[in-house]
Amino acid sequence: MFDLKVINSVLGEMEEERGISRQKMLAAIEESLATAYRKEFGKRGQLITCNFDIETGTTVFSQIKIVVDDSMLKPELEKDEEGNVITPDTPEDDEDDDKVRFDEEKHIMIDTAKMIKSEVELGEELVFPLEPKDDFGRIAAQTAKQVIMQKIREAEKETALAEFGQKQGDIVVGHVLRFERGNLYVEIGRATAIMPYDEQIPGERFKSGDRIRAILLTVEETPRGIFLKLSRAHADFLVELFAIETPEIQSGTVEIKSVAREAGARTKIAVHATDSHIDPVGSMVGHAAYEYQP
Repeated sequence: MFDLKVINSVLGEMEEERGISRQKMLAAIEESLATAYRKEFGKRGQLITCNFDIETGTTVFSQIKIVVDDSMLKPELEKDEEGNVITPDTPEDDEDDDKVRFDEEKHIMIDTAKMIKSEVELGEELVFPLEPKDDFGRIAAQTAKQVIMQKIREAEKETALAEFGQKQGDIVVGHVLRFERGNLYVEIGRATAIMPYDEQIPGERFKSGDRIRAILLTVEETPRGIFLKLSRAHADFLVELFAIETPEIQSGTVEIKSVAREAGARTKIAVHATDSHIDPVGSMVGHAAYEYQP
């Protein structure tokens, strides 16, 4: 059923190019197979897991049932003669919010569970093997594909947050991808960041492939993924540039107290020296001041 050579190749590519570990991808494959099994052969409410052996390509499907007793259950709902559930006139008490309604597909009473495992405890999960299957239908296969794609997006989001979350407020280096509707799209590492028009320096022009430095202004998690916002017009961009280029700022002997900036036109910076023998203005005027636009 599985082409292990192709799977291993894809896993290696995902790990190298997108930074998604093999363990996360294997977990996504197992969850997708469990979802496909439940869709094609399972019953409503079943908790199904899959163990996929990447070495042999074999799959083992299991059903999970949680051990419960009467104190953990809500009372059963009444049904009419046709089997339809009768909605209660009064709402359930708040104290019942932590309780669950018994479902034989996902729960097992403790008395029955003790017949299988004598030292079983409440809340424990019992594993029951299911019949092996590998002939999933088209709908189940499509569902499995959707699960994998969702897991890939989630893993990419986690990777991007881990990589860029700590870099917020720092200067990053990237390469220009394109200019679209006033926004500049920049590739930084494995991610794509956006520099909106109002965060660009007026008069600056970049073409595809150009190397660019900017401050990583915000890192936000959105439904579509991680949004990385860059800026070259923000005052903090200038502060970070001076921090990189000026030894006195790096050592802490000169401090930037305030910045007023009109990007592309003029900038005023208030500086203070903690050492009376150092000229704070003189230390700031030089390589960093002339290499970059105001």
